[in-house]
Amino acid sequence: MMNVIIAANFLRSPKKLAFDRPKVAATALGSIAMVLGLAFTAGFLTRGADGAARAEIARLQAEFDQQALELAQARDEAQLEVNAIAARVGELQAQANRLNALGDRLTQVGKLKDGEFNFSDLPGQGGSESAEDVPSMELLGSLDALEAQFAHSGRQLSVLESMLFNQQVESQATPHRMPAPGYISSRYGSRNDPFGRGRAHHAGIDIDANAGDPVSAAAEGVVSFAGWRNGYGNVVEIDHGNGYKTRYAHNQVNLVKAGDVVRADQQIAKVGSTGRSTGSHLHFEVTLNGRQVNPRNYLDRARG
Repeated sequence: MMNVIIAANFLRSPKKLAFDRPKVAATALGSIAMVLGLAFTAGFLTRGADGAARAEIARLQAEFDQQALELAQARDEAQLEVNAIAARVGELQAQANRLNALGDRLTQVGKLKDGEFNFSDLPGQGGSESAEDVPSMELLGSLDALEAQFAHSGRQLSVLESMLFNQQVESQATPHRMPAPGYISSRYGSRNDPFGRGRAHHAGIDIDANAGDPVSAAAEGVVSFAGWRNGYGNVVEIDHGNGYKTRYAHNQVNLVKAGDVVRADQQIAKVGSTGRSTGSHLHFEVTLNGRQVNPRNYLDRARG
C-alpha cells in the first residue's frame, strides 16, 4: 500500500523527487507491477472460485436428476408389482367364487341341512395378537400358497361332485317311485291264480287303480319296448341301466315308444285292463340282471 502512495505522489510531484528519480521510478514501476499482479491474481482466483462453484452445482444437479430418475423407475416398478398383486387377487377371487358355487351345488346334491354350509358368509375369526406390516415378498408367497390350496380344494370338490352326481344318477335310475296311485292288491310271489287255476308265481305286484289313472316311470331310463304282449296286454318296458328293468302291464294306452328317454315320475301310460286281467289295475315288475325281484323292496326303501 505504501508503494502505491509513493508512486502516486511521484506522478503528482516529479520535481520534489527529482534528486532520486531513477530509483524512485524503479520503485514506482515495481509497485505498479505488484498492484497489477495482485489485481490479476485476485481476478483469477475469483474466476476460479466461480468455475468450481458452477462445477459443483452441475454435479449436484446431475446427481439430483439421477436420483429423480431412479425414484421414477422405483415408483413404476412398485406400481407394476401392485398391478400384478391385484391381478393375482382377482384370479383368486374368481377361484373362490367358483368354489363357492360348487359348494352350493354339492350342498343341494348332498341334501345337507339348510345353514350347515353357508358359502355366502365369511367364517368368524378373532385374536389378541398385534399386527405388523407384511413384506411384499411374503405377501406374494402367501398368494402362491393360497392359489395352490384353492387348486387342491377345487380338485377335491370336483371329485366329490362327480361321486355325488354318479350316486344321484344311480339313485334316479334305481326303481324308487310308486308307478300308479292306489294300493297294492296282490303281492309278489306265490299266490292263488285269479282265474281259479290253482297256485301260481306272481312275477310282480298289482296296484289297484281306476281306468285312465296315470302310470309313471319308477325311475329314469330308456323305453326298450312299448306294445302288446300276450297275457300283459299293452305293456311298457324300461331299461334303467345298472342291470335294472321295469315292466308296466295291462295299460289302457301307452304314451311312449321304444327309444324314448323318460325321467322318474314321468307319465308313460294310462291304467287299464288289457290282456289277462280281471279289472283295471297296474301290473308292475322289477328285474335285476335278468332275475325277477320283489318290487315292494324298492318302494318300501324309497318311502323309508
